[in-house]
Parts: sequence; C-alpha cells; structure tokens
Amino acid sequence: MKASISYTTSPLLASKTPVWRSKFIVAALVLGFFALAVRAVDIQVVNNDFFKRQGELRFVRTLDLPANRGQILDRNGLILASSVIAPSVWATPEDVDISEANLVKLAKLLDMPTAELSKKLNNDDKSFVWLKRQVDVNRAKQIESLGIKGVYLRNEYKRLYPEGDAASSLMGFANVDGKGLGGIELAFNDDLSGRTGSRKVIKDRLGHVVENVGEQFLPVAGKDMQLSIDSKIQFFAFQKLRDAVLEYKAKSGSVVVLDVATGEVLALANYPVAASNKQSNLNGAQLRNRALTDTFEPGSTMKPFTAALALEKGFVKPETVIQTAPGRITIGGATITDAHPHDALTVSQVIQKSSNVGIVKMAMQMQASEMWTMFDQVGFGQKPQLTFPGMATGRVRPFKSWRPVEQATMSYGYGMSCSLVQLAHAYTVFARDGDMIPMTLVKRDTVAISQSVFSPKTASSIRSMLQLASGDGGTAPKAQTMGYSVGGKTGTAHVLEGKAYANKKYRGFYVGMAPIEKPRVVVAVMIDEPSNGKYFGGDVAAPVFSETVQQSLRILGVQPDLSVKPQMVAKAVEESF
Repeated sequence: MKASISYTTSPLLASKTPVWRSKFIVAALVLGFFALAVRAVDIQVVNNDFFKRQGELRFVRTLDLPANRGQILDRNGLILASSVIAPSVWATPEDVDISEANLVKLAKLLDMPTAELSKKLNNDDKSFVWLKRQVDVNRAKQIESLGIKGVYLRNEYKRLYPEGDAASSLMGFANVDGKGLGGIELAFNDDLSGRTGSRKVIKDRLGHVVENVGEQFLPVAGKDMQLSIDSKIQFFAFQKLRDAVLEYKAKSGSVVVLDVATGEVLALANYPVAASNKQSNLNGAQLRNRALTDTFEPGSTMKPFTAALALEKGFVKPETVIQTAPGRITIGGATITDAHPHDALTVSQVIQKSSNVGIVKMAMQMQASEMWTMFDQVGFGQKPQLTFPGMATGRVRPFKSWRPVEQATMSYGYGMSCSLVQLAHAYTVFARDGDMIPMTLVKRDTVAISQSVFSPKTASSIRSMLQLASGDGGTAPKAQTMGYSVGGKTGTAHVLEGKAYANKKYRGFYVGMAPIEKPRVVVAVMIDEPSNGKYFGGDVAAPVFSETVQQSLRILGVQPDLSVKPQMVAKAVEESF
C-alpha cells in the first residue's frame, strides 16, 4: 500500500514566494491591458480613418446607379434614339476561381481570345476589372449560369437607333459610359444624360451584398428631346440620296429639307455614313455631318441672289434685256464665259439659262458693299443658329478687299463658300416672300421672329424665274415633280484642291422649293464628285430633289397644285460654271 502524500506539506508550497515577483506579474498584466487599451483608442479614435479606409477597400463598395438616358424623338413622337438594359460583365481578380474549361467558355461568350481574358483576370488592380461592357441579355444569362466565383454582372444602359443608317450622321451616338459623341447626342448631352445615382454597400468575399451603408442617392433620368425631324422624310431623303451617290459613283452626297413656315429642319441626310452598329472605333471624318460641316463654292445657285438685289435696287426689271453676246466678258484682265453663247436675254432668261455674262453685268452695276450686306443678311459667312457640333461658318471676305473680278465671280458663286444647310436656309428668303426666320433642329411650338431682306414683289419675281429654270428650256427639267409645281436653281462647281481647281472634279447642286406659288418646303441637294460621266447639277442633283419634294409634300399633307405630271424634256440646258 502506497503512502499517502499531503500536498499541503509539500516543500514547494511551503516555501515563500518573493513579494516583488507577485507585484511584477500584476504590473505586467496592468501594462498589457493598458497597451491594449491604448491600441484600441488608436485604432478606433486617433487613426480611425486609416483603418476605416482599409476596411472599405476590402469590403465596402460604392455602386453607381446609372441614369436612363433620355429618348430622342422625331416631330411626331417616333423614337430616333432610346436606351435598353444591357448587362456588363466585371470581376474581382483576387477572388476569381475559374477552371480551364470555364475560362474557355467565358472567353467564347465574351467574344475575346482566351489569352486576352486571362490577362484581364491577372490585372494589376485586384479589386475590379471590366471584362465586357454591354452584352445582350441572353448571353449574360449564360455567363451567370457558369457560376464562376469572382465574376459578376451589372445592369447598364445601351443606346439603340431604330432609324439606323438613315439618321446616323444626325444622331451621332453615345458611348458605353452614356456620354454623347457627335450629332444630337453630343449637342444635347447635358439634357439627355440625367444624373447618375449611387449607394454604398458592404460585400462579403463572395461578392454578395450583406448591408447597405449610408444614404442612397437615386439616379435622375435624362430629359427626352423632341426634334423637328420627320423620320419618314429623313428616311426617304436618305434612300434617294444613297441611290444617286451609287448611280453616279460619287464621293458623297447630302440633302437638307426645311419647313418654310416654321424654319424647322425636316431632314438632314448624308451618304455614305458610318454603320450605325459599329460606332466604337469611328474617326472624325466618319462622324461628321457633311451638310453642316463641309463648305464649298456654291456656283450658279448664287445667281438668284444677285438678280434679286438688282431688282430690289431698281437697276433692272424681270423683262429688262441684257446683251450677253458673244458669250464672254472681260473684267480686270480675266475673261468670264458662258457654257453656250446667247444673244440678248431678259433678266428672267439669264436665270433660266444660267448665264454668267448676264449675271455679271447686273452685279457690276452695284456697289460691293451692297452685295456684301445682302450676303450677310441671308446668312452667308455666318455660323447657322443651330445647336449642333462642328458647324461651318463659310467664308465671304470683307467687301473692302474685293477687286472688280472678285465681285464679278461672287455674283455667280465663286470666291466664297458655304455649307449646304446655309444655302438651303438662304433660299427660304424667296419662299417666304422676302423675309427669313432662324432654323431649328428642335420642334418649334412658337412663331419665330422674322427679318425682312427683300420685298414680296422681288421674292415673287425670283420664284417665277426659278420656275422657268426648272422647266422646258431651263437647266433642270429633271427637277419637275408629279402633282406639284417647283422652282429652283442648279449649280455645278469645280472642286478646289489647294489653290487650284481640279480639272475633272465637280460638285453638282440643286436647291429649290414647292409648290411654287406658296412654298411649303425648301430642299437642297449636293452630289460630290460624281464620276460616271454626268456631273451637272441638273443631271445628278435635280432628280433627288424631285423625288424628295414629292414625298415630303405628301407626308406633310400638302395638296397637289398640278393635275397632271409635267412634260419632262429630254435634255437640259447646260449651265455655265
């Protein structure tokens, strides 16, 4: 039997512990707790911001709540641009756990090489990387079904343009961040954009939202914009322009349709245009709206303005006879010629036959300052009062620097420049009985203030001359339109390359109005560098005018003023240029 042990009599317990050791242990414990308390104060009070930021970097996310961009509507409320939900794919690289098989599947769904996807997932920023912006909904569902850890979806808005190429040069486009780039999208970006909202959340390591933090700011949707454009007229004008550019193998072309009564732009079409569904890599040349941004010498389309000023000043009457034989005139050592010599012509016939000699003889009766003032009043040399990016001003030099030969050439459209929309707007002075109102791309609900330039009598006389120019014996019988009387003027100008005119490069124009007694629309057409053998404005631009005017007036509900189709002559008189 073992002897029992009494622990109370153990020598170890019987020995006395030094007092200093007990005090040391207690002091160490106190100091430890004090150090912990100091550290806690440092973390939670003194350096709270630093540790809070570190925590937020790991678990707190600020989620943008994208605003729905406003719609762009035509004058009748039809949609020209709208936004739809388009999920975007993003990832937290440090959390991504993906198998080789899923990597290949994901790359295929994102339309990118596997190597490119791997590079994105190994991004230097371990907390966030975009994998693909704005995928379609079905593809997003397939990506979600893969269940890849660290890969997420976020709803954004994608811009759609129902009118496609017909209105692309007018609309411009908005990028993936909802910012307008070009056209109406850029011009009215502030109104269309709205205001992005946001909310702060705490996410776990799996990316799940576990708690909202702080106040949530809801997005504010952008404003809708209603334009003056009629989508039906826009589409038809684009079609006819496209057909003409392709038929005459031209470099490009433009059409402008204006409402005479309101100053509203009903159509603004260009061809060729950048594909409406491939806008991410466009350059400035592809985005520009040529009808607004490109300038040219307007050629013979300026002759009616010179004749109108001569009528207004009382130098001539429509029936005044001007001797144009032998078909040439010398001014300051330079000889100006007609395409075909004529004998004596009335002022009306000078416009009908497009005689350079006749119009120069009228111009040289005037002061240079009088011509410059008239050009200025109808808008040449001034930036159009339209809300649109990149509009051209054109050029009309100060009259004090004009030499006699320059005054002569400007009377028939050389030595000055303008855009097609400026030319169309200027012709409204004849359509509106001598006054003008500002143009607008936004639907106008109020009557604009007009400015008088010519008397109603002068404007009426010019309309009669324009009707002659578009009929039998004029330069543009192909401008005649079934059911409607028309009047207008052709122009054919050499293309200026550097400081010299190209020998075989031309621009063909036609600008006119209908119905001629009380015009409702002005239409201007430009075909740039046609190359299949025809280049006169009466051949390449007038037919586009004819078809566009007819369709536009029908859409606007304007009653025909002719009972039968006018007789079309086989050959137009060639204009001088």
